[in-house]
Amino acid sequence: MSMDIDSKRNPAALAGLLLLTIAFLVGGFQLLQNLQEIKVLMTVFAVVWGLGSTALLFFTLNSVAEMMPRRFRSVAVAFVFAGPAIIILFWALVIPTIRTLRLSLMDAHGMKFVGLDNFIFAFTDPIMLEAFRNNLLWMVFGTSFCVALGLVIAVLADKSRHEKLFKSLIFMPMAISFVGAGVIWKFIYAYKGEGFNVTEIGLLNAIVVALGGKAQAWLLVPFWNNFFLIIIMVWLQTGYAMVILSSAIKAIPGEINEAAKVDGAGAVTIFFRITIPYIMPTIITVTTTILIFSLKLFDIVRVMTGGNFGTNVIANEFYLRQFTYGNSGQASAIAIVLLVVIVPVLMYNLKEFRGRRTLK
Repeated sequence: MSMDIDSKRNPAALAGLLLLTIAFLVGGFQLLQNLQEIKVLMTVFAVVWGLGSTALLFFTLNSVAEMMPRRFRSVAVAFVFAGPAIIILFWALVIPTIRTLRLSLMDAHGMKFVGLDNFIFAFTDPIMLEAFRNNLLWMVFGTSFCVALGLVIAVLADKSRHEKLFKSLIFMPMAISFVGAGVIWKFIYAYKGEGFNVTEIGLLNAIVVALGGKAQAWLLVPFWNNFFLIIIMVWLQTGYAMVILSSAIKAIPGEINEAAKVDGAGAVTIFFRITIPYIMPTIITVTTTILIFSLKLFDIVRVMTGGNFGTNVIANEFYLRQFTYGNSGQASAIAIVLLVVIVPVLMYNLKEFRGRRTLK
């Protein structure tokens, strides 16, 4: 037997529930303030009260939404569940973006309007031009190597009896933070001495010397030191590309490959004529994802060189302008430029993802 939901709701009970929810939220917050001296108890109470108040708030708001007329009910219920996330996104992303845009038009202290001066700096300053060049190197070579190696390893591992072992070893660096990876590779590239008069101390120099070569200060070599840093990104991100592409390869129907073999196609022909076209949407998604990462890259450069010796990137220059030089105007302009560069790539990625869902 079904009943209209309006008849099952008691306005008086709902009003009591609203008062209880408000009292629970306000009372819990006051108690949390009083427990600041007792850190352990405050932490435990914050977890319990936070989870409980969230559940109670959702239940109360959902009850209010279900009391509304039918034509508004579906919209109200959707807002109850999606509304908090939208509000948090607006508060954490939209408002800071607007504030950053405003600061990008102000002076170093955010007090005087300077127009587009900060953006002129961003596109004409030699240091910024160097950062743009380096980010382009990361985008082109870093992304290409990550995707290409990930694809090759995914294909080869798929034909191996020890597939799980090989994939685990390749994917393992993904568990390391970018800062941790920077520290590890700093030991590999380590050198001792002044200028280019160095002696072996790091792993790479030890290998070079053992092979009859000469120790180098790898991170001081102009231009090429960027590629030594890009190797770290490839080491970290190849595992990600391999896992995603491997899952796409396994989704290729076996009948297609069997039919190609019957027609006399070899492994290379199958790879370029069947595998690549079939998984091209996945390749594009992986490429754009790593491309976005290379645009925002910061940790590796900051840990390894601090942006010195011609290795600076956009994100690191933003950090220096804001937290070292204290120039909020220039830092904000750099952040807006980085946002403008990333958004088209992100939108293309979302478009491709929606297109794949539509095809399914």
